[in-house]
Amino acid sequence: MDMARFLELASYAVTIIGLPFAVWVFYAQNRKELENEEEEAYLHLADAYTDFLKVVLANADLQLRTTTALPEPTPEQRERMLVIFDMLIALFERAFLVVYREDMSAAEQRRWNSWDDTIREWCLREDFANLLPELLSGEDPGFQAYVERVLADGVRSTPSAQ
Repeated sequence: MDMARFLELASYAVTIIGLPFAVWVFYAQNRKELENEEEEAYLHLADAYTDFLKVVLANADLQLRTTTALPEPTPEQRERMLVIFDMLIALFERAFLVVYREDMSAAEQRRWNSWDDTIREWCLREDFANLLPELLSGEDPGFQAYVERVLADGVRSTPSAQ
């Protein structure tokens, strides 16, 4: 077999075997990068929630980690609570926009479930729930609908936002 014929056969082999393999490798790498980006976004949100909890801790007099409203808060305490609740709604909306999908993979569902549980936990708080119409004003319509479903469900934990 001469060299020209060998090179022609080798080019066929590359086309038949190498090209599909290269496409598969490209697809697998892109999928892995997307998964890593989604996980990184989730971790940034988790860090933001940790930072939020530091604000809650710094305002311990507001008793924000209980399910009952602070009895007779002062005007200054009411103002701090409103600002903190605004921060929380902004964080929840960001989590909803970044993490929630109609059709989720198992990993996406796992990430969303942790946020769903946290949102439902905060909605158990009477003063937070009472302020939601004001807090949700101007927020993403999908997020508003989700929070309204949470309240309608009686904020019981469910596996998804559907």
